[in-house]
Amino acid sequence: MSSAEIAVQTFKTLEKEDLRLLQIIEAAMEKHEFVPKDVVVKFSKLSEEKADFRLSKLHKLRLIRQTKEPYLGYTLNYAGYDCLAINAFVKAGVVEAFGKLLGVGKEADVYDALTPKNERIAIKFHRLGRISFRQTVRKRGYITERASWLLQSRKAAEKEFEALKLVFPKGVAVPKPISQNRHAIAMGAIEGAELAEWREIPNPKKVLGEILRNIRKAYLKAGVVHADLSEYNIILKPDMHVLIIDWPQYVTCEHPNAQQLLKRDVENILNFFKRKRLLEIKTNEALAYVTGKGKMPTF
Repeated sequence: MSSAEIAVQTFKTLEKEDLRLLQIIEAAMEKHEFVPKDVVVKFSKLSEEKADFRLSKLHKLRLIRQTKEPYLGYTLNYAGYDCLAINAFVKAGVVEAFGKLLGVGKEADVYDALTPKNERIAIKFHRLGRISFRQTVRKRGYITERASWLLQSRKAAEKEFEALKLVFPKGVAVPKPISQNRHAIAMGAIEGAELAEWREIPNPKKVLGEILRNIRKAYLKAGVVHADLSEYNIILKPDMHVLIIDWPQYVTCEHPNAQQLLKRDVENILNFFKRKRLLEIKTNEALAYVTGKGKMPTF
């Protein structure tokens, strides 16, 4: 069971005192790897007996981790962090209920959810601890070597939400940005499957053309390069239109590596269609189009 599944199932069993303890541990983690029990008790304003009961409950629910050496202390794990984000979304009127788990990836869990107005949305929980520490620091310029996994994931969520707010108003086919809290993003509903999962792609010319048009819009209208684009983060929806997801590694056009990253994005997509023996076009023609220096290539 993933951390998000634990959090979604256990959140409704939590009382305000439980959430208060999670918030205290979260705040004190800025100074402590494991927050001493006496610090938690002091700021909770609960008796030691009541605090012990709540901490034991949270530990059994796998929302916190405990150490007994060199002192008794606690730290949040991802499920506990998930619960704090869920609580913030619920209090803000963003989420009413969770549906099915849409996907578990190397760096995120995505859930189907409903708003209080019964509108479908998606909740994405970033999980940077699933990939190697060195790889995370190398691939993501906003991450420092001293950052904890929870902080790294929060930074990733902030950056992705920032990207969505830049490209969505420019008409790029991305989920609508709704809200962000800690390491979680609330966004428009995600329906369909990754391009990589489709055995056959109906009308590949239309699909590739739409992908290139969206890369072009992001670049020319929003000044943004996805920087990690592939068949694994392009959703082909039931209506056969595309949705481009996973933007935490985006860069602006002013970034020194923007052109290199843009070329890599385009090549990744073209290579996918070539491997599938669907279409084959030249990279330089596609790049000229997405940068506004040429026409849409003929397929």
